[in-house]
Amino acid sequence: MGFFGFLLLGLLAGAIAKLILPGKQGGGWFITLLLGVVGALLGGFLGGLLFNAPLQDFFSIQTWLLAIGGSIVVLLIYGLIFGRRKA
Repeated sequence: MGFFGFLLLGLLAGAIAKLILPGKQGGGWFITLLLGVVGALLGGFLGGLLFNAPLQDFFSIQTWLLAIGGSIVVLLIYGLIFGRRKA
């Protein structure tokens, strides 16, 4: 998968993860892109490590599920760190 394909996958995985998670997460499209790319990296790393999953195909359901799962984990961590702050 090329660099731009990976960025697109991260953006879409981050957006889908935001839709799946309940509540309102902060951040705009740039934060979604960053968290999605980090989540796709995390999901791909853990999928390769734990399941020996090949993740080279952009249109593979396995690639998408791992990227979305990783993005959900990253969004949950982001929410815990930068969640409800009192002024």
